[in-house]
Amino acid sequence: MPGDINKEIKEKIEKLVKDLNYHSYRYHVLDAPIISDAEYDRQFRQLQELEERYNYVLPDSPTQRVGAAPQEKFEKVRHSEPMLSLDNAFSHDEVREFDGRIKKLLGVSGEIDYTVEPKYDGLALELSYRKGILITASTRGDGYEGEDVTRNIKTMRSVPLKSEGTKVPEEIDIRGEVYMDLSEFEKLNNEREKKGEPAFANPRNAAAGSIRQLDPSITAERKLFLACYGTGRVKGINFKSHSEFISWLRDSRFPTPARLEIAKGIDKVIAAIAEIEKSRQSFPFETDGAVVKVNDLGLQQKLGTKTREPRWAIAYKFPAHQETTKILDIQGSVGRTGVITPFAVFKPVRIGGVTVSRSTLHNWDEMERKDIRKGDTVVVERAGDVIPHVVAVIKEKRTGREEKFPIPDKCPVCGSKVVREEGEVAVRCTSLHCPAQVQEKIIHFASRGGMDIEGLGEKNVELLYSRGLIKHFEDIYKLRKEDLLALPRFAEKSAQNLIDAIERSKNTTLARFLYALGIIHVGEFAAKLLAKNFESLEKLYHVAQGDILYIKQMGEKIAASVATFFNDKKNLDLLDVMLKEHNLKISNPDYQGKMKATGLLEGLTFVITGTLPKPRKEVEDLIEAHGGHASSAVSASTDFLVVGEEAGSKLRKARDLGVKTVSYEGLLKLIEKGDKAPRLF
Repeated sequence: MPGDINKEIKEKIEKLVKDLNYHSYRYHVLDAPIISDAEYDRQFRQLQELEERYNYVLPDSPTQRVGAAPQEKFEKVRHSEPMLSLDNAFSHDEVREFDGRIKKLLGVSGEIDYTVEPKYDGLALELSYRKGILITASTRGDGYEGEDVTRNIKTMRSVPLKSEGTKVPEEIDIRGEVYMDLSEFEKLNNEREKKGEPAFANPRNAAAGSIRQLDPSITAERKLFLACYGTGRVKGINFKSHSEFISWLRDSRFPTPARLEIAKGIDKVIAAIAEIEKSRQSFPFETDGAVVKVNDLGLQQKLGTKTREPRWAIAYKFPAHQETTKILDIQGSVGRTGVITPFAVFKPVRIGGVTVSRSTLHNWDEMERKDIRKGDTVVVERAGDVIPHVVAVIKEKRTGREEKFPIPDKCPVCGSKVVREEGEVAVRCTSLHCPAQVQEKIIHFASRGGMDIEGLGEKNVELLYSRGLIKHFEDIYKLRKEDLLALPRFAEKSAQNLIDAIERSKNTTLARFLYALGIIHVGEFAAKLLAKNFESLEKLYHVAQGDILYIKQMGEKIAASVATFFNDKKNLDLLDVMLKEHNLKISNPDYQGKMKATGLLEGLTFVITGTLPKPRKEVEDLIEAHGGHASSAVSASTDFLVVGEEAGSKLRKARDLGVKTVSYEGLLKLIEKGDKAPRLF
């Protein structure tokens, strides 16, 4: 039993929490520690002992950052305000045009105050604080709904568990970017390669992969950083400007952008952009541009948003990173559908903080157009998270020994016949048993968008395939721990982790499973559409091509491919084995029922505000299923505003513009009765 706690012990625990959080802030945010690591560890252990003895743990205690058990899945979180993306500018002229649009919309001719800050290349995040305590952390997701990653984010020592400022708002949703610096990125990739795991393509992918770990302890092992730069819902505090908000963040011990310039007028904005571009090589993190925002928050509100972007901000994208290197070899890789893609092997070169040693050449038509040959000196470009590609050949450096890489007549992996259909760019291997295709299908099945089996990347699949343990993705569910322990690179923990990941994957959704199957032409979007229209996997058995074509946005190629797959007896037998012998449980939260589309809302535009009885996305789908259009911004062309509880500025704007308002129940009556004049407020 814990001991009774007196005032003196409580104060001692509270002081330790306050002191440790302050030292953590100085170390992880300011990079300016004032105590040694040993002293920090001593105080931390003392706090742990007192908390355990007296069962008194504060919500912002640093001991709460570690030790959470792995979770089975990420729950969904609805953002109180949409997390919008930014419009892009690729030249100074486009930045000036942005300024011109701002002045025109506001009806002013004088200079506007802007802020300019680096654009971080990471994972967008929202931190929700209530009365100063971190309650939820969520990813951006589709902008309206993200994943709950609270337990993982709490392992990041740069994220305050409690707002430490003198002004603590009742509610505030703080937005920012989680990123990994370049040195940590290289260190992580080196460790992964030693373990036989696939390397991350870039720091952004590494940061996203680290946050989306079901086991928070894995996130805790990786050094991640945060830069806060915006808000969602705010209650109990008012900011007049973006720069004032950033100052509040700093005072409250939140990490903020590496630099923030206040620039009056577009000329100073362009000068500030140039300074950030000049400094980008000295930043320890990846940045692919600068973000320009109207500083005055009142003006931001007046300017409002477009469908997906705010009108008051723009991202200036820096020119892509380019370097010159030599093509050492050209080879062909075989994908899961048999398509052979040429790729170049380079003399390794660093581009934008990442070492590049290969790049896709896309197809033989593209190679011919650019006249790319083995031995050529080429300009290679890498912009943000885009896969490196060859921009141009420096033909002046040719020696005459360069070699063209012809279209192969045999598969480079299995030696089978190669075909190129008339009118198609793709060159395909005809063998269904080609090892490369089989392995790629298994990798695709286990991928994050599919069954999400952590640890079944390219190298491990290649190893398991070469040892005869998996010849098809069904074989994944036959793997045993003792099989793995007999292989190189697998120890007790890594073997158990893979077996656990395989077991977790048995509970999945229909959309994920359909995507994982690798049906030709069925990507994540098409898989989601199928899940919305078919209640279960079995409902797709023996489906007619016409039933797929009936679905809006489904084309003939997808319909033919899906119908062919689900009318093949071997495929259906395999699916039955997956369901019955391997006990896969496939739920379908996306199914929208057999609701037949009507044209009752044809030509009407709706905007939603406030909290409705159903999720916003579900209501938008309902509107569009009946011919209406769901928009995110109120304008003169809006026909109805669907109003829920705690409606905000959209309701005021609708009233100013004379837009009709309707409740959720009124919307349902409109659909049920076909009455064009629903109940109004």
